Amino acid sequence: MAEIKTVTADDLRQMEDQEGLVLQGCGGDLQEWVDGINDLFTEAGILQSGSRFGRVSVFQQDGLTNLLFPFEGVQLDVGKLAIWRLQTHAQFGGTWLSDYVPNRLGGFVQEQRPTKPKMALVGRDGNIFSIMGTASQLLQMAGMHDQNREMIDRVTSCSDYNKALHIISEYVETELTPPPIHQRSNKKKARDAHER
Repeated sequence: MAEIKTVTADDLRQMEDQEGLVLQGCGGDLQEWVDGINDLFTEAGILQSGSRFGRVSVFQQDGLTNLLFPFEGVQLDVGKLAIWRLQTHAQFGGTWLSDYVPNRLGGFVQEQRPTKPKMALVGRDGNIFSIMGTASQLLQMAGMHDQNREMIDRVTSCSDYNKALHIISEYVETELTPPPIHQRSNKKKARDAHER
């Protein structure tokens, strides 16, 4: 018997690194829905090697009861699943989690990381312990105590000056800190955009 866990829209917005099938408008007994989908997908060759959806999430949105069947832990023929989803979309409102969240919930929530304190290396005393001490003070003032301890441990166990500078630059922003990687846009798709 599958575990059915209640989640919120906010929970779904935290699942950017996950994928699954969302079925919309699942009224009645949810366990019957889960058992029916497991049986249907097994017969259709979508679920393979005896795998079944063991954990399913249920959530409410726009007055509908919806089920999320996560892909983690199951063996799927994704091609067959995609065809099934397209053929039954009018009946089940099936969509991928990665499409549902941007289009219905406003996008995935990006994890807010603390801003790194800034420190210039140019013109500073070349003693690595002096540089590490200044970086340590900046991290402490920013309330980043765990990062400070981690940086000190890594720098003091490092035997290479340049590598030590790069380690410090992971924790405080210096001239050696790489530019930030742009994150994926959470813009909604246009109404006429094709789903995956």
